[in-house]
Amino acid sequence: MQQALYHPEHGYYSSGRCAIGRHGDYFTNVSVGPLFGQLLAAQLAEIWGRLGNPDKFVVVEQGAHHGEFARDVLESARKQWPNFFAALRYRIVEPFSILQDRQSQTLQSLADKVEWYDSIEALGPFIGVHFSNELLDAMPVRLIAGGTEKLVDCDGKNFVFVEKPLRESGKFNQAALDWVENVAAKLDRGYVVTVDYGRAQSRSQVTVQVRARHRHLDSPFDWIGYADITAHVNWTSIAQCAETHGLRLVGFTDQHHFLTGIISEIGGGGSPKLSADDWGKSPLSDSPKSKRELQTLLHPEMLGRTFQVLALAKKVDPAAPVVGFKFARDPHQTLGV
Repeated sequence: MQQALYHPEHGYYSSGRCAIGRHGDYFTNVSVGPLFGQLLAAQLAEIWGRLGNPDKFVVVEQGAHHGEFARDVLESARKQWPNFFAALRYRIVEPFSILQDRQSQTLQSLADKVEWYDSIEALGPFIGVHFSNELLDAMPVRLIAGGTEKLVDCDGKNFVFVEKPLRESGKFNQAALDWVENVAAKLDRGYVVTVDYGRAQSRSQVTVQVRARHRHLDSPFDWIGYADITAHVNWTSIAQCAETHGLRLVGFTDQHHFLTGIISEIGGGGSPKLSADDWGKSPLSDSPKSKRELQTLLHPEMLGRTFQVLALAKKVDPAAPVVGFKFARDPHQTLGV
């Protein structure tokens, strides 16, 4: 996965070949249209209020693809919540220059709000939110089942799986756990919000999924460098790791309930944590296009149950849950943490 996705020249993501949307390889929230970013802008504005309206509120995004989500968030904030927009600073973590270039083109009109960093380690401490959408599922995993591990070998000209007794200890998703530790070290105060697809309390063998042109391929060795390779996120292990590194689990639910929580507030007057000038202005449009976008994001048979949302917090009031989890169950019980 590391080489197929992130090799500097031939990797699926790093080469810029990754194609998202109707005419690409797979469909995600940002592909639906600007509504996803508009709703998350409302959530970020609400978090800004809960943190006391700091003069400098940083949003760090990782896995920004071509920058569409950042554009949608920033444009919505500028239009709907000018006080929040004035405080907002956007940081994109992007190690690959080809993607930085595409992001800068998308965000050209908002260039004074955006900075780029090539790694989490390069960031300074920040107050705000680290956000990601379908980032964790593309982090390399080990295929461990019982006492054996599947490794990659070469049989002539072809890659093949071979099973070997498990000799080296370690987690199957160590890359994701290292990411949690790094983010926790940089977040001074605020939240980590990540959207992805996965399972709670999963003890089964990790399942690898390979997609190209909206088709599931039979093997990760098909179309190497031209196909997406992902694995279901083990949400319980992420939450457990977070709590050992100074983060607190504050929310977990499916996307349907998360977005419904946001909509219920922006449609009904909002939160007293924000001033009247910055809240209560719904970004939702009555246009047929927006209604179709909303249905795709919320419907259980579309994206509403496909994705889950996890929130972690640091140095925030535990009695002030973010509004997206208004209809969520207790996250500790759900994840078994």
